[in-house]
Amino acid sequence: MQVIGLEECSASPRSLVGGKAAALGELIRLGEQVPAGFCITTAAHDLPRTEIVAAYRSLGGGPVAVRSSAPDEDGPDASFAGQYDTFLDVEGPDALLEAVAACQRSASAPRAVAYRGARSDAPGSPIAVIVQRMVAAEVAGVLFTANPLTGCRAEMTVDAAPGGGPAVVDGSGPVDHYVLRSEPAGPAAGGCLTVELLLALRGAGERLQGHFGVPQDVEWAVDASGELWLLQSRAITTLFPLPPPSEDLRVYLEFGHVQGMLQPVTPMGMSTLKALVTAMLKPLGLHVEITDIGGRLYGDMTDLVRDPKARKRLVKLLAVDFGPRAQAAIRHVMDDPRFAPVPGRAKQGGTPSPATAARAVFGIGRALARPAAARERLAAVVERIRLAAAASDPGTRLAASPSAELAADPGGGLKAGPGRGRAERLRAVREWESAESPDDLVWPIAAGMLAAAGPEYLLRGRAGPDEIRVALGGMPHNVTIEMDLALWRVAQGVGEHRELLLGTPAAELAGRYRDGTLPDIGLGGFLSKYGHRGAAEVDIGVPRWAEDPAPVLAAIQNYLRVTDPGQAPDRRFARAADRAERTLRELRRKNRPAGFLLGRARELAGLREAGKFAGLYRLQQMRRELLAVGAEILDDPADIMFLTIDEVDDVPAREVIEARKAVHRREMRRRVVPVALLSDGTDVEATLPVDEGAELRGVAASAGRVTGRARIVRDPAEAYLEPGEVLVTATTDPGWTPLFLTAAALVTETGAVMAHGPTVAREYGIPAVICVQGATERIRTGEVVTVDGRAGTVIRG
Repeated sequence: MQVIGLEECSASPRSLVGGKAAALGELIRLGEQVPAGFCITTAAHDLPRTEIVAAYRSLGGGPVAVRSSAPDEDGPDASFAGQYDTFLDVEGPDALLEAVAACQRSASAPRAVAYRGARSDAPGSPIAVIVQRMVAAEVAGVLFTANPLTGCRAEMTVDAAPGGGPAVVDGSGPVDHYVLRSEPAGPAAGGCLTVELLLALRGAGERLQGHFGVPQDVEWAVDASGELWLLQSRAITTLFPLPPPSEDLRVYLEFGHVQGMLQPVTPMGMSTLKALVTAMLKPLGLHVEITDIGGRLYGDMTDLVRDPKARKRLVKLLAVDFGPRAQAAIRHVMDDPRFAPVPGRAKQGGTPSPATAARAVFGIGRALARPAAARERLAAVVERIRLAAAASDPGTRLAASPSAELAADPGGGLKAGPGRGRAERLRAVREWESAESPDDLVWPIAAGMLAAAGPEYLLRGRAGPDEIRVALGGMPHNVTIEMDLALWRVAQGVGEHRELLLGTPAAELAGRYRDGTLPDIGLGGFLSKYGHRGAAEVDIGVPRWAEDPAPVLAAIQNYLRVTDPGQAPDRRFARAADRAERTLRELRRKNRPAGFLLGRARELAGLREAGKFAGLYRLQQMRRELLAVGAEILDDPADIMFLTIDEVDDVPAREVIEARKAVHRREMRRRVVPVALLSDGTDVEATLPVDEGAELRGVAASAGRVTGRARIVRDPAEAYLEPGEVLVTATTDPGWTPLFLTAAALVTETGAVMAHGPTVAREYGIPAVICVQGATERIRTGEVVTVDGRAGTVIRG
């Protein structure tokens, strides 16, 4: 079939008629008012001139609209809005044939190719073409059955303009904007739509969303007789997924950025992270239900927000790890009358017992009294955890390429040892617990954090936060800093292999390392100590550096581009440490107790990374066990990460796994993740005002002022960062910190002052501004920016 009527398209394969024609055919089947027309299918490889002209004449001739209908267009994951050409008021057979051919050619236009290129799972051309009778519109526009700006599913929005509607779709002129809520629409004073039309649009929106099951983006037009015509209906693809259904309005706070990750978590990793976040909040006396929304970890904060006692300290507690953006969102929620305090709402639990409190006092006091001994005890605990994880399966070595054949290689392949069955491996994953007492790990870290926080209060009025942050720069005893400097030393020792490393893509170098053809540059020794790490490392479903060292090799390439000896990372770190010691001496003269605490902070606060570093050994071991099981039950062992632990014994159908992987790929492309989300889909931050000026405001996190060219980086494995460039990214975790060694400054969209990224930035002595909303979209690579880590601003131009 080369040319078919629109009314036939709802029953036709999407691959034949495309997404837009299929949706229009469905609207006709439902009895909605749709302009008559026909579809030139993807089977029409050559232009069927005779059939097209005959179908055009059957419409009665006259002006028509010619629009694309690609198989990948108007789908649930991508709209392809504006990627293909549309032609309006086309009249006459010759003009129609020319417009159809031009519409088909637009599938190969650079913008469409680039759009598909950004979506690796999107197919290409050919495309179908729709021809419809033009509506002589008095007014036209777009209806969204959910608010596309805030995500609120309880609101519809309408944009309308007099005439045929191009001003609304292409943004070429002013439009009237309406927000439709559950209550009856109010008077449309001064607008181009009457209350009756708004009610008709809301009714149409309710019908379409009810039928298709998801919020819809609907194009419409009204003719001179007042008849409402529907021109298109497609899913809104930009909305963040909804929280689970609830009877009352609830508020959720995103927890992933605490660990420096906004990418979606694999299903297998979700359960691990839920336990991790719950354990993290327990010492704060908070009980929060962890919820999976869009593959991200959200905590249900509703009961805490509505509890009169808990809300008094909630915003202050969020400053520790969640940062100012989360604080601002929750403060806004607490001002919302829908979240007015209700006595007795907070769940009990999480309050430290008297015995735990006593152990905390003793452990923190002992660490402050003898910090060197505390560091030794902590190091011993970390080493025992490492050995326990390694010894839990003597026949298993580090995984180097889990989705390929499981065999030993230079990176340490995964090879199942004898006598370890599936049940035993799964039991090790489910039941493994360290016999170590957490005291020698937890309390030295807590002591360091308390020692770093106290001086700001003791020095109030005599020294500012910037001086204190300088005194906390160049911090020793930080395993992440030691890791970065160790990698710098690897880069300095590549010798004759420098050109090979600089001239070969990092992914190719990683492949050569795995197959044993990469020259020995000391990478194996580095990975033997740090190979259990990686970006987004708290997700058990993400490969470690030992499995895929491409990000490590990309960092080495960046280090090799440093030609100014003064910018060498070890020298920069040494300068930061020297400034810190000089500032510390000054602060001691101003206040001896504050000076004492800062001195102890310099001896203990660097241990902050040690707890996570130790825990990653356990995650690596769990990952090894799961991949070994995956090799027994799946074609690709790595697919086990798209199961839950409860599904391993009864694996769902292959289609289920592939669907989860497709959702994961879609969510990986998402650039904006709400910091706080209401159960009706509202992104709380989207309701707050945003300063759109040249000066972007954030939170001062590391003092200093630098001007340089910006570099937007979304994946450390593919990062190309010239020395002196400003690193701009959504968030960071320790897997990103090797990039800091060549960056002139750091700008992130999320974070807290005491989070991983800002802490490491201070220790390297580079300026950092965090919580700059929309930084990766508002700043462009190559743009000159000035980062003021003291004022908390990023000035463009």
